[in-house]
Amino acid sequence: MKDSPQQLENLGLWLGLLGVVIFGLTLPMTRLATGTVDAPQMSPWFVTWARAALAGGLSLIYLLAVRAPWPLAAQRGPLYLSLAGNVIGYPLLLGWALRHVTASHAAVITALLPLATAAAAAWLMHQRARLGFWVFAAVGSALVAVYSVLRASQMGHGFGLTWADTLLVGAVVAASLGYVAGAKVTASMGAEKVISWVCVMALPLTLPGAWLTWPDQTIAPISWLALLYVGVFSMWAGFFAWFRGLSLGGPLRVSQLQLLQPFISILAAVPLLGESLDAMTLGFALLVVGTVFMGRRMANTPKAN
Repeated sequence: MKDSPQQLENLGLWLGLLGVVIFGLTLPMTRLATGTVDAPQMSPWFVTWARAALAGGLSLIYLLAVRAPWPLAAQRGPLYLSLAGNVIGYPLLLGWALRHVTASHAAVITALLPLATAAAAAWLMHQRARLGFWVFAAVGSALVAVYSVLRASQMGHGFGLTWADTLLVGAVVAASLGYVAGAKVTASMGAEKVISWVCVMALPLTLPGAWLTWPDQTIAPISWLALLYVGVFSMWAGFFAWFRGLSLGGPLRVSQLQLLQPFISILAAVPLLGESLDAMTLGFALLVVGTVFMGRRMANTPKAN
């Protein structure tokens, strides 16, 4: 007996929510893996290489199991760009930043990722967006800048952007460019195969990189578990749930679940890292997510008259 369309849509929503939860835990898990400046664990370089190597091994098994064909020459360029942005750029910059700021703080900055991805798509894929989209993108960026300045002032760094926030903005840019590059070949390859091929193509870098940066000090067991999480789930399995959810539940409905991701990161950081909930972080997260919601509604090309 086949599932009804409504049942498939509901399944898609649940899978989409699972993907968002998996990605939402990435920030606190990365901070657990890298540690802080005062109590360092694994270096961000090692976390970057090792998580991608773990995902690459799983991806190789998957691609062999489904007998996936080799990427065509025209597909390799976008895959390499996705590799640079999503496998190296985002996790590396995020890892260094999370040594200096809390996961809750990082969640507010990285909440701009959906808007940054839409802006990158408009730029690289020559898609026109309504003026309202750019207005909300500017407002969201301004809110993030104000939050960063206020937080820096609270921490005694004066009124200015901290180095960690610059790294977080760089991580958002890297991830958005990587997502758009991957999207260019998703239609021809399938989303699951795109992320898998990206991880496999990175193995010549990630395997020796992990070996050369292997920790030479004792690492807490919880940090090893956090690394396992970001390698198996954040880098690989989460994409399977997310893309399948988008397919079954419809992109318009399921993609809105991504607005929950910053709050999942903030809430998860409380039990996992002992961070406290503060009104300013939650307030700015709500405001930024609001601009993301409105901006995404206006990101589509206006219809011709």
